[in-house]
Amino acid sequence: MNSLDYRPFAPQLPPGRARALPWLTVAAGSLATLAPAVAPVPVLPPLGLLMLLSWRLLARHSLRPWAPAALGLFDDLLSGQPMGSAALGWSLCFLTMELVERGPTVRAFWQDWALAAALIVPALVLARFLAAPAGAELALPLAGQVAVSVLAFPACAWIVGWIDRRRNYA
Repeated sequence: MNSLDYRPFAPQLPPGRARALPWLTVAAGSLATLAPAVAPVPVLPPLGLLMLLSWRLLARHSLRPWAPAALGLFDDLLSGQPMGSAALGWSLCFLTMELVERGPTVRAFWQDWALAAALIVPALVLARFLAAPAGAELALPLAGQVAVSVLAFPACAWIVGWIDRRRNYA
């Protein structure tokens, strides 16, 4: 904690609002995919998933272990994916992160970014194969979406870090 930012007598956020912020930001990320975008191929990153991974990596206990299933179902409702595809993919991401975090507890940001990239790729591949008709060309559009998603992760992590600082010291 930076001593210049420390304000011991500043009013704290009520606990209910502080606990709701991670849920609301992931839901807002899922809602952001509804923004009208004109593109010949789907390259918009799954912002709900990126926010979920950011919260899990930066503030580990901010979301309950069952949160990815509930938030994934919300994302499925909004995105038009088959019901349960995001819930399954996001839950598998959480379980994988739980297994990875049993190792070294101190990581640099580039390691978090690599872990997020390693989780984004299978989540997008799983979602695309569950939603695409058999025989559809998937390689090029999927590669573009994966690249944009991996490159967008640091921005989502910065937003989550900023919100988490405000949540703890507001």
